[in-house]
Amino acid sequence: MQNYPVETIYEWLDKGAEIIARDLQIPYIEGLAEAGEAFFTGSADRGLSEKAEQKVKDLLGRARFSECSHEAIRKAFQLAILKGQKDIPHPNRQMTPDTIGLFIGYLVNKFIGPKKELTLFDPAVGTGNLLLAVLNQLAGEAGKAFGSEIDDVLIKLAYVQANLQEKEIELFNQDSLQPIFMEPADAVICDLPVGYYPDDESARAFELKADEGHSFSHHLFIEQSLTYTKPGGYLFFMIPNQFFESSQSEKLRTFLKDNAYINAVLQLPLSIFKDEAHAKSILVLQKHGEQAKAPKQVLLAQVPSFANQDAMLKMTAKLDNWFQAEKR
Repeated sequence: MQNYPVETIYEWLDKGAEIIARDLQIPYIEGLAEAGEAFFTGSADRGLSEKAEQKVKDLLGRARFSECSHEAIRKAFQLAILKGQKDIPHPNRQMTPDTIGLFIGYLVNKFIGPKKELTLFDPAVGTGNLLLAVLNQLAGEAGKAFGSEIDDVLIKLAYVQANLQEKEIELFNQDSLQPIFMEPADAVICDLPVGYYPDDESARAFELKADEGHSFSHHLFIEQSLTYTKPGGYLFFMIPNQFFESSQSEKLRTFLKDNAYINAVLQLPLSIFKDEAHAKSILVLQKHGEQAKAPKQVLLAQVPSFANQDAMLKMTAKLDNWFQAEKR
C-alpha cells in the first residue's frame, strides 16, 4: 500500500469539491459530497458541463483511495468539511474535535474490550466523523455500525466516507427521535445535539418529555439511545458541563437511576473549546441487564490537555486502577 499522506488526499477532495461546486453553483460542502461519491463510483457523471466533467475524470485518474489508510481518508475529509463549514457556518453541522473522537475510541476499547462483531450506533451521526474515528481504532472486529441523521447533506458525507473507508454502516436519513428500524447495538456513541425538540406530539412518547413546553432534545436522545442499546451495553455521550443543572434534570436523574448505571463523568479540557460556556464532558452509562452492575464508585475525573503526555499517562493510570477495582 502506498499510504498517501493526508495532505494529498485532501487535495483530491478539495479539487473535486471546488470543480463540482463551481460548475453546479452549489455550496462547497455539497460539492464535497458529490466529489466523494464520484471517487467511490469512479464515475464523473454528476450532471456537469463537458469541461467540468473532463476535469473530474482527470482527477479520478490520479486519485488512489484504495492505496490510502482509512484514518488518512477520514482526516482529509475532516479538513475539507471544516473548509466547507467556514463558507456557510451552521450551528448543527459542527464536527466533534478529532482528539475527542480518539479518546472516545480509547474508552470504547477500555469498557468493552476486544469483542467480536461489536455493533455501534450513533443517533446523531452527522458527517460520520466520530463514528468512523471509533471504528478505525476498535480493538476487536467491528460488526455492523448504524447511524441516524436528519440533515441530508451531512448523511451523504457520512455515506461517501464510509464507502471510501470500506466500513459497513447502515445509515438512516430521518429524525432520530422517531422509531428507527434497527436491532439494538452493543454500544452507542453520540455528541448529543443540545436544544429543544420542536415536535411536542412525538415527544409525548418519551418518559423524558417536558411537563410543559418543548422537551430537551438531548434528554430525548439519551432515552432513544437506551432503547436501541442491548441490555448491559455501554453508552458514551458528549454532554455540556452543566448537563445535570437544568430545570428538567431531576426527571433525568430519576430516569437514569431506573434504566442505567452511571460509570464515569470525564470533564474534557477547556482548551479544546472556543468558548468555556460550550465546554463538554463524556458521560459513560451502562444499560441495566443481567451482567450489568452499579460501580461502587463513579469515576469522576478532569481530562488534562491531550498534548500533555505526562498528565495523560497519569489519567490512563487512574482509569486502569478504577477498572481493576470495578470491572474484575
